[in-house]
Amino acid sequence: MPANHPQHLLRRGLAALTALPLLALAACGYGSEAKDDDTVKVAAGAKKTDGLDSVRIGYFGNLTHGTALVGVQKGFFQKELGATKVKPAIFNAGPSEIEALNSGSIDIGWIGPSPAINGYTKSDGKSLRIIGGSASGGVKLVVNPKKITSLKDVRGKRIATPQLGNTQDVAFLNWAAEQGWKVDPQSGKGDVTVVRSDNKVTPDAFKAGSVDGAWVPEPTASKLVAEGGKVLLDESTLWPDKKFVITNIIVRQAFLKEHPKAVEAVLKASVEANKWINANPDEAKAAANKQLETASGKALSADVLDPAWKSIQFTDDPLAATLHTEAAHAVKAGLLDQPNLKGIYDLTLLNKVLKAAGASPVDAAGLGTS
Repeated sequence: MPANHPQHLLRRGLAALTALPLLALAACGYGSEAKDDDTVKVAAGAKKTDGLDSVRIGYFGNLTHGTALVGVQKGFFQKELGATKVKPAIFNAGPSEIEALNSGSIDIGWIGPSPAINGYTKSDGKSLRIIGGSASGGVKLVVNPKKITSLKDVRGKRIATPQLGNTQDVAFLNWAAEQGWKVDPQSGKGDVTVVRSDNKVTPDAFKAGSVDGAWVPEPTASKLVAEGGKVLLDESTLWPDKKFVITNIIVRQAFLKEHPKAVEAVLKASVEANKWINANPDEAKAAANKQLETASGKALSADVLDPAWKSIQFTDDPLAATLHTEAAHAVKAGLLDQPNLKGIYDLTLLNKVLKAAGASPVDAAGLGTS
């Protein structure tokens, strides 16, 4: 396929992101290097699912991946998979998780919309499917109140986003364009300067004054508030019903075809985890934090954890229409060639699980496999 084919998702400068090493800048969350996490016990007498010894699940050490954090910590995945061992892996970047999925190092993953779109389109629709939703919201523009007191004050300032072309980077560039400001998407220079900064180091950069604010996911946003920042804008206020996809569930297409029972078991566990999270917010918050501590060796403090958790909605609905809109924003920003996203969703198994649970089916917004 020629380099200028419309199905090539990113322009050449952004496409180079896929060559980043595993410790690349975080694509949509606060995380650590991918690693195994052997904390779950298999129930006595349990049977294997689809004859598999294990199912490898990838996610970020990020509160917007709370379904996975809680699902691992409380044993939802292991319960549904029986004697098939859950093998979690923690990632720090979307490109590295997509690389792991493509190589077969993981089977199923929790990931943001931009890397999912990128992975699907760059493989000509052959690498992955989005099979479920996980979370909405949890993204804020936090600023230094001594330098920025209103939205118009953002002009001329230095604003951090996690990575060139990532979900929050696209959102901020789109918002800036709607203010009438011009910004070069590749360099980040213009009426406002976009500083691509790893979420792990953004709080230090903010504290040192090298950036004036940041458009970032949780818990990074609340970390900045703990450093004296002020929430100037919650991204959810820009979306209909205040809902937009921040985390989806993806699967290798080959794994979906070969092991549908295992995929269904993971989706059932995800639905059960989300139901438990929404019914038990305080316990769920503690469980997610405990899993973060297991992954990184350090739990979040209450002044960061509490406001961060409140801003995230956990949902089985992949909010497909908002993914389509996010792709349109990237095209508008000049980071994305018009993609063909038809077939990116396969919600068959999710809707089967939801029906069995007495819940309403979810819609692929015209981007499903059928």
